[in-house]
Amino acid sequence: MALVGAMIGAASGGWINDAYGRKKATLLADVVFTAGAIVMAAAPDPYVLILGRLLVGLGVGTASVTAPVYIAEASPSEVRGGLVSTNVLMITGGQFLSYLVNLAFTQVQGTWRWMLGVSAVPAVIQFFLMLCLPESPRWLFMKNEKDKAIAVLSKIYDIARLEDEVDHLSAALEEEQQRKHTVRYLDVFRTKEIRLAFLAGAGLQAFQQFTGINTVMYYSPTIVQMAGFNSNQLALLLSLIVAAMNAGGTVVGIYLIDHFGRKKLALSSLSGVIVSLVILAGAFFAETPGSSNGIYGWLAVIGLALYIAFFAPGMGPVPWTVNSEIYPEQYRGICGGMSATVNWISNLIVAQTFLTIAEALGTGVTFLILAGIALLAVVFVIVYVPETKGLTFVEVERIWKERAWGSSYNTESLLEHGNESN
Repeated sequence: MALVGAMIGAASGGWINDAYGRKKATLLADVVFTAGAIVMAAAPDPYVLILGRLLVGLGVGTASVTAPVYIAEASPSEVRGGLVSTNVLMITGGQFLSYLVNLAFTQVQGTWRWMLGVSAVPAVIQFFLMLCLPESPRWLFMKNEKDKAIAVLSKIYDIARLEDEVDHLSAALEEEQQRKHTVRYLDVFRTKEIRLAFLAGAGLQAFQQFTGINTVMYYSPTIVQMAGFNSNQLALLLSLIVAAMNAGGTVVGIYLIDHFGRKKLALSSLSGVIVSLVILAGAFFAETPGSSNGIYGWLAVIGLALYIAFFAPGMGPVPWTVNSEIYPEQYRGICGGMSATVNWISNLIVAQTFLTIAEALGTGVTFLILAGIALLAVVFVIVYVPETKGLTFVEVERIWKERAWGSSYNTESLLEHGNESN
């Protein structure tokens, strides 16, 4: 139900972002999440607990759309990737801390109520800190609040760079006013360059999940036990190590994404993921039902560790970073929301099917299927995802227009073909 709530939150979050701004969307997500945490902690029966999970999911889904966009729009292009990746670090670091917090509450009376209720604390802290932050300067500019936008931009750029940014935003605003219509969900598919951008963004989000990351994070204790380690404590300890590696790998990704590039980082990450999944599959194929804590069990644990080591720096932050920068201003909220919804739907599908498929086909075969999907992801990234390292939003828009209409496109042809569906 949390994932269902996240899907709804992500789908509506794009519209909320565009209509009311990034700051208000974040504040709303904090309020909804806090309410959900309180409902869960006080739940008198399972049905109220499920309602709390749904509310928490709504908050998470809205925040998952808003945070990358807000960060990207307030970041200079040369460090934008690293700053957006910091958001992913907060997620993976939060997962690790949640293991520690829950471990501490196992010794407290009313264990699960504390575990669920304490999640409201970060949301409350963020709410009050967010009140001190400005609205996204790009959103303000698009809403004709130019003075406020320039005031915010002046805190980010020097005078020369500030003038360039204002010129870019003025051109984008003029183009939007020429269109004279409110962007709707169907508009994403009517314009070829937006359609291509959404395909790249949504495809990355889907492959992030279908290559198995949340299978590893949700079910790592189960996988460790399936590998032959029957102790619950040992399984949880190894899972804690996996979560720590996930957070540590994201730190590496923050550095690499603006130095190595989004596309190269995704490809190298996926290559390592394929090798790791093959190792995992081999370990489970070789593991015999009667054995316990043998060499193949440790090989499975090594495969899990390698998987995280390769995934966390690349396919962890790259999809969110790319989605925060590949869409034109007027489409950024809606496309970001739709793309995040694809991520949460894919997440739900993988989470609900992994153990069933593993039981029906075998764990080794299941990991081979994930490896095959990762191979498809490599092909997808090569064909559909452009490199956006260090580019301004205007330069990224130009990439999609050239892909849609050819390198010799001009303003007249765009106006003529802009609303055609090809």
